[in-house]
Amino acid sequence: MKFLVTLCVLSLLGIGVAAAQPTIGADNAQSFIGKDATVCGKVESARFNENSDGQPTFLYMGGKFPAHKFGIRINGEHRGQFSPAPEENEGKMVCATGRVGRAPGNRAEMVITSPSEMTVM
Repeated sequence: MKFLVTLCVLSLLGIGVAAAQPTIGADNAQSFIGKDATVCGKVESARFNENSDGQPTFLYMGGKFPAHKFGIRINGEHRGQFSPAPEENEGKMVCATGRVGRAPGNRAEMVITSPSEMTVM
């Protein structure tokens, strides 16, 4: 219930939400693959893959990795723009705005490149 109230308040205030762009929960992101949206949810687990190609950071919502429904990916080249480090948002409510894509394992994912694309509540 608190999550729905937060989504409604964000929608009414227009924080990071374009008029034609829906605000959805992480559990519904799969239905928006290929579309622009603001996806909100609790970061249930997070990890910085410093030894992987591209050094991505992942924020997982709608369940913990590997059973999550939605992931936010921040590639290493953009990681330095985020303060605090993105993985420090574990346990917090986050909204990410952009194009919902498909990650390996057929899960919904959004790649963000700037702190302006993410709101931490």
